[in-house]
Amino acid sequence: MSDSASKIPGQVNVLMVGTGEYTTGYVGGTKADSDKGAGVVALTMFDLRRRSKVNRVGMCGVNGKKFPGIRQHMQTNIGIVYADMDLTCETFPNDDTVDPQAYQHAADQFGPGDVAVIFTPDDTHYDIAMKCVERGMHVMVTKPIVQVLSHHRALAAAAAKKGALVAVEVHKRLDPFYADARDRARADLDSNGLGDFQYLYAYMSQPKHQLETFKAWAGKSSDISYYLNSHHIDWSEWTLAGKARPVRVTATASKGIATLEKDMNTEDSITLTVQWQDLQNPSKLGCAVYTSSWVAPKSDVHSQQRFFYMGSRGEINVDQAHRGYSVATDSAGFASPNPLFMKYTPTNGKFAGQASYGVKSFESFIDACQSINDQQSTPSDYNDGSLATVHTTMQGTAILEAGRQSLDADGRPMDILYSGDDSEEPVGIAPHNFSEESASAKKRRLSH
Repeated sequence: MSDSASKIPGQVNVLMVGTGEYTTGYVGGTKADSDKGAGVVALTMFDLRRRSKVNRVGMCGVNGKKFPGIRQHMQTNIGIVYADMDLTCETFPNDDTVDPQAYQHAADQFGPGDVAVIFTPDDTHYDIAMKCVERGMHVMVTKPIVQVLSHHRALAAAAAKKGALVAVEVHKRLDPFYADARDRARADLDSNGLGDFQYLYAYMSQPKHQLETFKAWAGKSSDISYYLNSHHIDWSEWTLAGKARPVRVTATASKGIATLEKDMNTEDSITLTVQWQDLQNPSKLGCAVYTSSWVAPKSDVHSQQRFFYMGSRGEINVDQAHRGYSVATDSAGFASPNPLFMKYTPTNGKFAGQASYGVKSFESFIDACQSINDQQSTPSDYNDGSLATVHTTMQGTAILEAGRQSLDADGRPMDILYSGDDSEEPVGIAPHNFSEESASAKKRRLSH
């Protein structure tokens, strides 16, 4: 049970569930070979505690035997690097225990108003998030929040019942380039808007060695589409909210590197083609193509991220990986770093990444939870797009699940179902029935 004495006005208690790359930067017994060697979640929470926004910090994994190495890693990469960082952290399970259900006991040590931040394999998100919501905790889950639409709807219902704020951690919403692109796409034409959505092509990749990082679950419980396509799919849902909805998904994939070189039964790259339907005029359709890969060559960036968006009156190109900033050293070679995501280089000996969108993604959620705890706001206040709440991200889950179903059905298109012509909340997914002639096809046939 969460100890009321551990609650300090103006500060929240945080339980981090998951001990991998994004939380700690610790992978395979050493510092991650990526741009996140010091982690993101734990570093951010320790800094928020330094700034008196967070009080008690806990960390839960499956294998407690990793914790001595994690503590040493955090001391080396956080404690020694940045001044005034208190790395005190309760850990679950014990250092001599392996327990896949450790999150149950860990969550029981926290309570209403506390915060859970979940960065675990995709297939575990639902059970862990539901446990924390049942405890009355506010919950932030890495993308994808869950893997199937039915779980998403159930989690949304549970959050509403408990009065908990539940959101997806999709930090690209805080990227100033992506945020500005979204606002331009939504602007009225007299404000230099781009008009109705027509076409989008989005690409995101990571290098081959990530297959080793994620070998515990890659191809077993999730895939690269859930892991990376989720970013640009979320951007589309966020951008097109109230304007268009996804109605059909067709998936294709490339295979060979993971299966033949790594003996891993997973796709190398996955492409989802999604048909978006205009809500005001259903005869207007847009097409989005989302491609993700984890077999890219090692290059100047850890993750290639870019998209092209075309509206009926304008277009946008975004290359997140290259923003005119490069660094070259004898030890590390040439790189195009992105301090807009995480600024790891200290300023005057202290962590100075507070303006980075990797930090702001968590801090904005912590601030929202504190506001709710102080009764200054309610969870529903954040359904306005300021956070990616569980109630406003169902289309993304439907697209990802439909993509997986399409792949498993040899590329058969999947229709996303709604309760009405103007509804934006998906209720199901069904294989597209080619035997039913569409109204447009029938019209074309009868016109000849």
